[in-house]
Amino acid sequence: MIRNAALGSAATLITGTLAASLLLAPSASAASADRDNGAAEAIGVQIAAARAARTGIDWKDCPADWGFEKPIQCGWVKVPLDYRKPFGKTIELAVDRAVSTGTKEERQGSLVYNPGGPGGSGMRFPRRTTTKSPLWVNTAKAYDFVGFDPRGVGHSAPISCIDPQEFVKAPKADPVPSNEADKRAQRKLAAEYADGCKERSGEMLPHMTTTNTARDLDVIRAALGDRKLNYLGVSYGTYLGGVYATLFPTHVRRMIVDSVVNPDQDNIWYEANLGQDVAFQMRWNDWQDWVAKNDAVFHIGDTRAKVEAKYQELRAKAKANPIGGVVGPAELIGFFQGAPYYDSSWVPVAQTWSKYLAGDEKALVDAIAPDMSDTAGNIASENSNAVYTAVECADAKWPTSWAKWDRDNTKLHQKYPFLTWSNAWMNLPCATWKAKQSTPIEVGAKRGLPPVLIVQSERDAATPYDGAVSLHKRLAGSRLITELNAGSHGVTSLVNPCINPRVETYLLTGKVDAKDVKCAPHATPVAPAPAAAKSLATAQGAELAPREELPAIR
Repeated sequence: MIRNAALGSAATLITGTLAASLLLAPSASAASADRDNGAAEAIGVQIAAARAARTGIDWKDCPADWGFEKPIQCGWVKVPLDYRKPFGKTIELAVDRAVSTGTKEERQGSLVYNPGGPGGSGMRFPRRTTTKSPLWVNTAKAYDFVGFDPRGVGHSAPISCIDPQEFVKAPKADPVPSNEADKRAQRKLAAEYADGCKERSGEMLPHMTTTNTARDLDVIRAALGDRKLNYLGVSYGTYLGGVYATLFPTHVRRMIVDSVVNPDQDNIWYEANLGQDVAFQMRWNDWQDWVAKNDAVFHIGDTRAKVEAKYQELRAKAKANPIGGVVGPAELIGFFQGAPYYDSSWVPVAQTWSKYLAGDEKALVDAIAPDMSDTAGNIASENSNAVYTAVECADAKWPTSWAKWDRDNTKLHQKYPFLTWSNAWMNLPCATWKAKQSTPIEVGAKRGLPPVLIVQSERDAATPYDGAVSLHKRLAGSRLITELNAGSHGVTSLVNPCINPRVETYLLTGKVDAKDVKCAPHATPVAPAPAAAKSLATAQGAELAPREELPAIR
């Protein structure tokens, strides 16, 4: 009743605003709004987008402590906290850009990026222009590269669930339970974490949904002055893209989704995490096979079984006596899961382990242990985890029965032990969540959506291949590029002569192949020659290859 009165008192403003929004972009379909049960939100986002279009973005040099060099510029976009109340409380979203390097005639607008998570910041994306990243030089001539911190992330009304220094403190309990007491202890920690989210960020929690972030994305589009959206989303960013395409199919100009979350309503998010456990085991096995093949370099084991035995031996030792006082089984899983995620981690993870086995304990500790003096980094890590939890808990209703969690994860662990229990405990706060949990939107667009380009590796651990197949069926006219017999997460950032030109052609011309494409895999990581490996024991601790994306859908 109060909401209706507020809307009525502002009728003149709403009418003018909606008229302006219609000039900016075609309206989202009524059917889309109905599917999301969000008629009020549909009006709210039109009001917010029209307001943002009038205001624009006041681009300035980025704050020095944000770490972005000139000529990258930063600014803010205001969005409603609650789209049902577009004239109510607003929050500010941080955005940045690197302007296109081409001529006025070459420029095609903005290309907006999301790296995944949930909880990942996209604000490093403009550096692909300023660093002249080879895969993106031609695209940078056509587009302003735009990144943003989604709501709750980084500089955009950040949320928190626990003191950051406590969050990173190590060692933590072994995720693999030995008995019922271990499970009770983990359940207590998960419930306390959920309580902490409510206490520290309660006002934000009901609004930390993917649908709201998609609405934010449309407001950003309007603020940028773009009639339609050009978008690149990786990992969770593909789910965000799919939701956006559902809500605003006629607002899309170009869209690439890379390493795809299965958007099926029944998969979001409990089943998605169970599916990850299976896929991570597959890719963990792939990495172990590679390590065994390169035993002359790493000296860990010449069969997968031997490599796994060495890993279990390391876990047992770390559990009995944490390495360096800070590296236990939980920290080991956090470190080793980089290898199933990204091929760029294969060599450095194996090197660090090899050094440890050769007597260099410091290399392992330096690579894994938290830096308690890095307060800014620890705040960012805690914030990322808080957003991951808040979005997944808010997007869908989770099982509340511990018996179901216990039964499902106990069964999975028997065949897929690498990540199962670690993943379970990470998501268990959703079982006792203290804020509203929504029903996932039915992702799909049959009319008004231009061709969407879907890129997926066949053996991806974080986003299993069936996600790409499902989204492909849901988005009419989409095209799927499959990288066969490969599994690195985030395909568009890798060198593959079958994929890179197709991505570039699509962004520059909008053209896709007449049918789906299957590509050979990118090059397998190359281990250093055995002669070079002799220095591993005395070399400085190996560093993981830098990545613009956070581990996503963790």
